[in-house]
Amino acid sequence: MRYAEIGYYLEIDLATGNIEKVESDPELTELYLGGLGTSVKQHWDRVPPEVKPFDDENLLIFSTGLLNGTPAFSANRTVVSFVSPQSELLAYPMMGGFWSAELKHAGYDKVIFSNKSPDWVYIWINNDKVEIRDARHFKGKGSLEVQDLIREELNEPNAQVAAIGLAGENRCFTASIEQSRSSSSRLGGGAIMGDKKIKAVAVRGSKDVHLARGAEFMELMEEVKKYINFRNSNPIPGVMTILSGIGSPQEMLHTDEKWHTEGFAWGNARKRRKNFWTEEIEKAWTGTQNTAIKRFISCYNCPQQCGALIDYPGVPRYMMKCFSKLTYGMAAYVDNLEFGFKIVQRAQEYGVDAFSTPQILAFAVELKDAGILTDKDFEGCPPDEDKEGRFVWLLDRLVNREGIGDILADGTYWAAKRIGNGAEEFAHNNIKKHEQLPIKLGMLDPLYYLMYATNEKISITQIEGNWPQAPFPKREQREQFVKEWPQVPDERFKEWLLEWEPRGEKSIPHYPPPPMASEIVDWMEMIHNIDDALGLCAGMASFCLKPPYHINNLPQLVSAATGMDVDRDELKRKVNRSRNLHRAFNNCRGMTRADEKPPEDHWRHRFPELEEELLSTYYAFKGWNHDGIPTRERLHELDLDYVADELEKRGILKDVQG
Repeated sequence: MRYAEIGYYLEIDLATGNIEKVESDPELTELYLGGLGTSVKQHWDRVPPEVKPFDDENLLIFSTGLLNGTPAFSANRTVVSFVSPQSELLAYPMMGGFWSAELKHAGYDKVIFSNKSPDWVYIWINNDKVEIRDARHFKGKGSLEVQDLIREELNEPNAQVAAIGLAGENRCFTASIEQSRSSSSRLGGGAIMGDKKIKAVAVRGSKDVHLARGAEFMELMEEVKKYINFRNSNPIPGVMTILSGIGSPQEMLHTDEKWHTEGFAWGNARKRRKNFWTEEIEKAWTGTQNTAIKRFISCYNCPQQCGALIDYPGVPRYMMKCFSKLTYGMAAYVDNLEFGFKIVQRAQEYGVDAFSTPQILAFAVELKDAGILTDKDFEGCPPDEDKEGRFVWLLDRLVNREGIGDILADGTYWAAKRIGNGAEEFAHNNIKKHEQLPIKLGMLDPLYYLMYATNEKISITQIEGNWPQAPFPKREQREQFVKEWPQVPDERFKEWLLEWEPRGEKSIPHYPPPPMASEIVDWMEMIHNIDDALGLCAGMASFCLKPPYHINNLPQLVSAATGMDVDRDELKRKVNRSRNLHRAFNNCRGMTRADEKPPEDHWRHRFPELEEELLSTYYAFKGWNHDGIPTRERLHELDLDYVADELEKRGILKDVQG
């Protein structure tokens, strides 16, 4: 019997219609755990570097994590992996909700799609019964609408449905996969799903998921529950509201948006509005948000209620998540919060990433203001003073690939290349061809420089972690913070935080120094990679300060769930193995040191020599060479000699000594 995992993948060849239930190799679980780890291995084995995002050979994998479907709180993430049309690298945006647990209970750890369907289909997985069903009558339907229509057609109200809207059908590079209260949004998974002509994947399961040592596991979960209750009753003092608790950012619960609206940039990620958050704005926005939210909602087996059911006048009900309530309004320079609640429903129905897409629309507006786009490009658009109408018009054009929208649908990096005439200067907020959060700051931060530059996720909300975002002003505050900090991997981290000052020699950009910064970033990255293998919400482990899951209790949870004896070092080794395999996969696709740079205007004060030192120090710490390629020595340590062979064969790993 397999524990925690089911031990079967579902292989679906869309071209032939062949459906096969395949037993997975238990050794892969020992090597990579599950979730992202075992998915990366599938891509390495089956997707050569020559494969383009819209080629038949590009796999689309929906994966559960190792702890999905178990009693583990917040183990509800579905990892969707594919070669991205935007970055041309291996992407893995995740979604919460209930889909992954349902797939586990249906009897599968992954669904692996290969090739393309000749016409529109949806997949119905009901335990051992799996069907490829006609979806031509759903073409053109919204990603939210079609979920309900499929449940009606199946007469299964409890089916969990992941679907695309018009953006996915039209292969927009920021197309999302929408599901329940969550979505797999970044880097174009919806476009790959649309390219394969999959309108939706519906699943219903009723089978058991087994634990190796159930009583021990539940005792551990009892401790986790106690800590969750403690943290909910005792928010961390001295940090911004959004970081004081646990769970995904509590954007639906909190109405204080001073930090976001004044700290983040507006428009095309250009300017901050430092005095925006007045008493009048706070009162108006709080009233709007309280009116819009019908009730708070959670993902599978999670107590935190990070999402909300929105019931706003004149808008169909929908479920909102996280920062999307602000992204469109801030990008459009609209000062009322009502616009966010209205346009997000439309955008989710279309199925687009709520972080990238507003920046693309703001990019178009800025190009028009600069005279690079013309009145002809905006023919039929509401007048400039109608900022809301203009954004809705641009969104409609983008998802339908009509007129200028056909160019914008590829994202700012690719759109700027097609537009030319200086447009590249306005596509200024990308890393590896992917739009970033609109954060423009003052002084280079060594930790954030490394996180932004080097992580395969290419999205800061899935990179930053348990280390505070800024030093506490007073020593007493720092002492209070480290007093109860069981999450750290080493007591040295507490000393480092105590020494971190807002000003002086031990402040940014020179503190933490490169060796220390490398260890801190490696720790945060490691916890994210563990989350992504286990299917844990980052809001309960890797993203927030002082979470209930951490490196000092996760090994026991994994051991009790699976029956494998996993200590801290072995858990880290397993996720380092998948991390380096993922890195090598992207190296084979052309990614090098030259790609690992945050936007030039991300920080007002930059230090080129320090940045190069940070990158070199971090690469050496990871066991990578000067170009960011894992060395043969490092790969040998991780039982990945075959990867080193391939890198050398392709002429990518030339300096075998590192």
